[in-house]
Amino acid sequence: MLRAVVKLTALLTLFWLPLFWASGAHAAIAIGSARVWPAQDYTRLTLESKQAISHNMFTVHNPERLVIDLEDVELSSTLNELARLIGNNDPYITSVRIGRFKPGVVRLVLDLKSEVKPQLFILKPVGEYGYRLVLDVYPAQPLDPLMALLEKPTPPIPEAASAPAATAQIAAETPAAKEPLAEEKPEPAAKPGVGKVDVPPPAPPAKNIPELRARMLIVAIDAGHGGEDPGARGRNGSYEKNVTLTIARKVKTLIDDMPNMRGVLIRDGDYFIPLGMRVVKARKVNADLFVSIHADAFIKPDARGSSVFALSEHGATSAAARWLAKKENEADLIGGVNIAVKDPYLARTLLDLSQTATINDSMKLAKHVLHELGGINDLHRGQVEQAGFAVLKSPDIPSILVETAFISNPSEERRLNDDDYQVKLANAILGGIKRYFAQNPALSKPKFAQAE
Repeated sequence: MLRAVVKLTALLTLFWLPLFWASGAHAAIAIGSARVWPAQDYTRLTLESKQAISHNMFTVHNPERLVIDLEDVELSSTLNELARLIGNNDPYITSVRIGRFKPGVVRLVLDLKSEVKPQLFILKPVGEYGYRLVLDVYPAQPLDPLMALLEKPTPPIPEAASAPAATAQIAAETPAAKEPLAEEKPEPAAKPGVGKVDVPPPAPPAKNIPELRARMLIVAIDAGHGGEDPGARGRNGSYEKNVTLTIARKVKTLIDDMPNMRGVLIRDGDYFIPLGMRVVKARKVNADLFVSIHADAFIKPDARGSSVFALSEHGATSAAARWLAKKENEADLIGGVNIAVKDPYLARTLLDLSQTATINDSMKLAKHVLHELGGINDLHRGQVEQAGFAVLKSPDIPSILVETAFISNPSEERRLNDDDYQVKLANAILGGIKRYFAQNPALSKPKFAQAE
């Protein structure tokens, strides 16, 4: 009897074990999250999972469709949710159809609004993300940001002695005693700890500022982070990417109200733009200045105050600046860049000749903006700092990075989400820009961007 039981057990083991191995080897990959980030620049679809997904992609014409086959993927409610995430306002995708194509293969069919240039790639786990299969849907004919800017009507230039009503109304909420800094004066010494720069203002300049009237001045306004890269997170749940976009839009509104000035948003929605491409976009519109807006975070919740940074050719000016630059430069890892695609225009931009003159102008702009911020908030440090920020590496555009406040500080997080305080921040940034142009005439630039 015992011998019969042993034989039966052995037979069952031989029968079930191969089935167990087979089922384990072909276990379907579960999609943990599906996300869609539509934008005028491109639309991004992201499928996140615990394992890398094998895939194949091809296009079909008349009508335009994009087909993606996913191997060994579970056809779940999370994946099916992708179809609902495609909105009517998506510039490139009409709809997504999902179904089982054949055993072991799930097929996605994207119905397109026009011909596109897709990129499909895998990102390895980083931060809070697992493996991500990323589809970037670019238009076949890239948008020309300069032509889009030129097509917008230019606001009439009012008399020099009178400011636009909208600007005057918002500016009234900020301290009225601000005057331009004299560039030849030494920078005031920083007070120990947190403090404000106390600089006695010189006599104000004449009301007629030729530099603001000679031609249209373009200011590129870069809202930090976006899309897959949320940036820092406040203790009350605020995301840096949302705060920076709100402030950037307010800065643009104020700049557009100025005579002969126009603001251009590098990011005008919740989507990711690689750091280098932010520089490229600013150059394509022939920007005179580049201002990147952020909301800092630190491991200690009591860190507070505003800061302004410029690029450094010779290392960071402090350990804190070096740490912050490293953290900001990691945005491409978190947001997700297709490293297989090499952009020669981008390479030429970031590997240009000496940036010494541009950095000197960046420092002048940074000092003016820092001075203005000191009127509405404590300054984290009493001077402009420098480090190797990738987003500031434009060879011919004075560029600064503004840390408006610490979103990791609960009290500053509340202020960053307050509409009145956001307006004050926007006015401070505009005030610094105006003072920079008042003392540093903008160079003549061609009407059209250089051909790629």
